[in-house]
Amino acid sequence: MYDVTIIGAGISGCSLAYELSKYNVNALLLEKENDVSVGTTKANSAIVHAGYDPEPGTKMAEYNVKGCAYTAELCKKLDVPYKQIGSLVVAFSDDEMKTVNELFDRGNENGVPGLEVWDQAKLREEEPNLSEEAKGALYAPTAGVVSPWELAIALAEVAVKNGVELKLNTEVTNIEKAGEGYKIITNQGDIETRFVVNCAGIFADQVNEYINEKKFTIVPNKGEYYLLDKNQGELVNHVIFQCPNEKGKGVLVSPTVHGNLIVGPNSVPTDSSDLGTTLEGLEFVREAALKSVPSINYRESIRNFAGLRARTGVHDFFIYEDEVNKGFFNMAGMASPGLTSACAISVDMVQTIGKAGLELTEKEDFDEERHVVRFKHMSHEERAELIKKNPLYGKIICRCETVTEGEIVDALHRPFVPTSVDGIKRRCNSGMGRCQGGFCGPRVQEIIARELGIPQEEVMKDRAGMKIITGETKEVGGAN
Repeated sequence: MYDVTIIGAGISGCSLAYELSKYNVNALLLEKENDVSVGTTKANSAIVHAGYDPEPGTKMAEYNVKGCAYTAELCKKLDVPYKQIGSLVVAFSDDEMKTVNELFDRGNENGVPGLEVWDQAKLREEEPNLSEEAKGALYAPTAGVVSPWELAIALAEVAVKNGVELKLNTEVTNIEKAGEGYKIITNQGDIETRFVVNCAGIFADQVNEYINEKKFTIVPNKGEYYLLDKNQGELVNHVIFQCPNEKGKGVLVSPTVHGNLIVGPNSVPTDSSDLGTTLEGLEFVREAALKSVPSINYRESIRNFAGLRARTGVHDFFIYEDEVNKGFFNMAGMASPGLTSACAISVDMVQTIGKAGLELTEKEDFDEERHVVRFKHMSHEERAELIKKNPLYGKIICRCETVTEGEIVDALHRPFVPTSVDGIKRRCNSGMGRCQGGFCGPRVQEIIARELGIPQEEVMKDRAGMKIITGETKEVGGAN
């Protein structure tokens, strides 16, 4: 029997697994997909919010500010790309300047450090490419940008290295009471556990209702984005928000941690299977963003994508132990600022499970050393030394992002193994450049097959069933 089973390996589940791995606890992380971070965690704005937006007194307000600081600390510790570039909420009218000042007061009440209200002159000085219609802005210096999937992967890798068991391709289909714990029924067999933590994202209400009364409803909310080439990445220096409204924080324009420019999202209620972009949605995003930054060159778009957020009717997280089924915990409704808050929530969740009866003894040999080779960012001398030790680092596979065969092989021998081309993409950034894997994709596929000892046709694009090779187009050889 496991002590704790976590359902869902997005940023919430991976961060909780990481925090539990610091203790002598028999923990299990379940994920229905073939990799971690393939849901909301891989398709969002990638912003670490400062914390001025949530209503004071909410869980969002508490954990946003804590999470902003802790996420930056974790990224440094676990070698995850992160940049603290600050954010601006831009006002385009006198009424919106009132909103800016309200957010300033709210942020101070929430404990956000360093907030400033900039006038038009200061704003133009710092962001010369903003619209001339901008009248001022709220500046939050602690906001940042992160690679969310790399953070989740890093947390999961450290957790697995320290004894947490990870079961991929394992879908939960029901949960039952079993003695003093629970029996989790999955497509891979039954699992017995003392405690359950529901981190199932847009499916969290369904998982909760396998055994508990309905307490919340998740309405998947789709956001569509443009990702622009790196030649647009310096168009703005901060995360640029428009004034928030009833639909959320609005369309943003921001540098990414890898040097691109991201624009989006819109906000459309949908169902859990709808990840397609639409002409109407992208046109809305395009027009809305031009209000902030008129000079965005959409001809430099290298990819459009959509992500789903776990919205509820309540603008707060659902973090609690069920009143009837003790030992069952929910970390649900993790819409924005869920990415920012998840790591801080997990610290407290471990202590909450401890108060519910889990013995928490810290490990003396906890190992969180983690270093990733990023050939692109090394000096010529460092590259030469690395290639001398391992010639595979001298073979460039992804030319757009300067990703080497050595980096890909390294990713395939970490604590848990990616089995798809996009799994390598999330770890190494291969295929993230201008050609979006058009040249390097087949070579990455070959390396995965070789290193894992499997046929190339078993290497998926991303999730299970997303085949790249479906069969031969013609018979090769045999004729004279």
